[in-house]
Parts: sequence; structure tokens; C-alpha cells
Amino acid sequence: MQLDGIIFDKDGTLFDFGATWNTWALELIAELSNGDARTARRIADETDFDLATGSFRPTSPIIAGTGREAAECVARAVPDRPIDELEALMNARAASAPQVPPTDLSPLLQALAGRGIQLGVMTNDSEMSARAHLQAAGVLESFDWIAGFDSGHGAKPAPTPLLAFATATGLDPARVAMVGDSTHDLLAGRAAGMVTIGVLTGMAGQSDLAPHADAILPHVGHLPDWLATGA
Repeated sequence: MQLDGIIFDKDGTLFDFGATWNTWALELIAELSNGDARTARRIADETDFDLATGSFRPTSPIIAGTGREAAECVARAVPDRPIDELEALMNARAASAPQVPPTDLSPLLQALAGRGIQLGVMTNDSEMSARAHLQAAGVLESFDWIAGFDSGHGAKPAPTPLLAFATATGLDPARVAMVGDSTHDLLAGRAAGMVTIGVLTGMAGQSDLAPHADAILPHVGHLPDWLATGA
């Protein structure tokens, strides 16, 4: 088969999850707790973040949740802060979080576009953060379509944002691949009738992704070879 479109998740897919979001979480916890150890512990508990290792646990709701859901978790630990204020703060800090791609993204995306493939991004992060991260990585203009949970199309695991990409680009969903690192990504892809490709640069392991994936790759840099041999 020939793919006409690929829609990527962002965190854990285009960018390594831990390298980005563990740093973001540590800085956010320090800022919100203002040196109070009990508050820091409450935030860590509500977000399932391991302060000892400085990393999210695989069970954290932050990993695949929306920005609003992340703010709701934090709000339970700091109830004196309005949730809208927390969400705005967290989105602002997320927009400047460090990004570590698992491969050189620019030549990868150029190679995919050179095959006539239209490219999109759908993240459960905010669209503002997505655009900031892609701009910082120098690949914003490589994408034909970008959306976050707040772009009006819904959030994964619902298929609606993926179908919005297919509609916007005029593509048959069956000829589009959803590439992601979480079961949320792959469940959304399956529900949209798309090819599903898991990558192992997030928190989920191969055994977690395999039931929902048509293929599993070490990272997005393996896509051209897979397209040449396995698509």
C-alpha cells in the first residue's frame, strides 16, 4: 500500500518524552511548591511523578492526558490556585520545555514529503505548545496541519482529531498512518480507520503497544525504511 498521509503524536514520538517532560515537571513542582516539601510531594503524588528518580511513572495521567487534565491533577495538590491560572501557567512553561528529538527531524520530514506524503501533528498538549516546540526544532513549516487538544477537534483517544486531519487534507483515512508512542494514539488511529504505527520513545513498551499497532518501530527515524519494505 502507499500512504498518502502521516499524522504524528508530538511528545514521545517526534520528541523523546522523558528528556522533555521530566525536566518540565521538576521545574514546575519547584515553582509551585516554593520550597515546601509537603506541597512538592502532593503535586508529585497527584501527577504520579517519582521525585526520587526525577521521572514520571508509566501510570501517570500526564503522559497521554490533555493539558486541562494535567492542570486538574495539579489543582488537587494546590487547591488555592485557580485551575484556569494553573493551566495557563503550565502551558506557558510547556511551550519553553526542552525538546530532544530521537533523530534529525528535518531530513526525515523532507524525505517523507518527497514521497508525496502530507504530514500532520495531533497532540493532547496545547496547540500553542505544539507550534512553539516545532518552531524551536526548525520543522514547523514541514507540517500541513497541526492541532492540540484545544484546537476544536477533540482529543485522543477519540478519532475525531485524526479524521479532521484527513478531511483538511482531502485524504482517505485508510491511506493515512497514525504514529504515536501511547495506546491513546493507536486507539485513536484504529478508531479512525488508519494504519497504526507505534514507536518506543515514550513510556509505553512494545507489549503495551503491540495489540493496537500494525507495526512498531524503535523511533520515527525508521519510517522511511519501513515504508520501503513494510507498508
